[in-house]
Amino acid sequence: MRVTAFQEAHSFREEVVCRVILRVSAIQDAVLQPSPFVGLLYDPARAGPLELVTTPPYDTISAEEERRFFDASPHNIIRIDLREESPDDETDDRYKTAASELDRMRRNRILVPTSARSYYPYEMRFAFRGERRRLRGLICTVRLEDWGGSIIPHERTMPGPVEDRLRLVRAVQANLSCIYVVCSGPSATLTRLLEEAASDSPEAEMSDDKGVEHRLWVVEEDGGVALDLSRESLMIADGHHRYTMALRYRDEMRALHGPGPWDDVMVFVVDAATEDPPVLPVHRVLKSGKVPLHGERVRDLEEVLTEVNDECLTYGLATHENGALVHRIARLQGEPPLVYALHKYVLDELGGSLAFTPDAVRAEEAVRCGEASAAFILPPTTARRIRSVIDRGERLPQKSTYFWPKPRTGMVVRPFD
Repeated sequence: MRVTAFQEAHSFREEVVCRVILRVSAIQDAVLQPSPFVGLLYDPARAGPLELVTTPPYDTISAEEERRFFDASPHNIIRIDLREESPDDETDDRYKTAASELDRMRRNRILVPTSARSYYPYEMRFAFRGERRRLRGLICTVRLEDWGGSIIPHERTMPGPVEDRLRLVRAVQANLSCIYVVCSGPSATLTRLLEEAASDSPEAEMSDDKGVEHRLWVVEEDGGVALDLSRESLMIADGHHRYTMALRYRDEMRALHGPGPWDDVMVFVVDAATEDPPVLPVHRVLKSGKVPLHGERVRDLEEVLTEVNDECLTYGLATHENGALVHRIARLQGEPPLVYALHKYVLDELGGSLAFTPDAVRAEEAVRCGEASAAFILPPTTARRIRSVIDRGERLPQKSTYFWPKPRTGMVVRPFD
């Protein structure tokens, strides 16, 4: 059949219209939807002091700390938000027990729901590099999006932690901790809400064992905040595995029940332009393998920590040379952040098994004790430099950054019912 010029033009116009509709739909789907929610808060009269029932994020807790938190209180959130176990553990008993613990705490009104859908302004006061600092943000929910929309990752993930968190959320049916996200800002509406909340007494407050003061307020819906943040993009600072898990859980539940509370996830939103959140390094420990010796030899770990510099791509190295523990300073070419350049030009070529720790002393000790062949000591970086990697269309390696401080797990829980 012969196609006329008119039919070709008509077909072309239809194709253009379809593309425009799809593009508009994609943009609409990418619009953030920050929302308030009914949260569960500890009742101190029944639960006791918050210091005894809240914890740091699950993936920062050691086995020894886990035991301490279990012993601190029968109501400690660690009994629900379990420390990650080996992915080879095939039993579901620990997840079922966690669900029973959450049910018990709700029935006994250890955890009590707020009277209405609310936002939760959150503040942390702490010492950093010899100065007193303050970091504020907002706990709310956002609509889950597949990667490539308004929610932006900056690190790669591993399957083990994703599977562990998925099995837990299937059992407990709740968001137990916040995914820490950063917007570019500045957001005048968010700043105003946080300032107004901080002028009143907090609903909950406590100090942790690192000296960080945590304060949380409960504020009823504020449509202005949702509107102001709706066109922002959010970079995940902490919680890549939990966000990946949330996407999988959403897809599971949608297939069974359609839309529901699993379409959203609890987040802690920080305006990077206003708050400048500290980003601590995660040091690399090379378990085995030969390390090429390069750089300038320095006295000790203290001098290494003084010299490392993210902007100048300067890192530290601790190794054994002729039976002695030796410290060096080395420099790379490229663009910051240093952790990206270090993997690209050094670690990825070395191969070998890596371990990660935010504690430089522990990294050095692993080499000193013969548990590792080298420790790579890194400097702090900034949210802006991390975002620059994303803007280049790339991602950082796993465990690249440690945004600190983080909200305390248990200050507010989001149940799906």
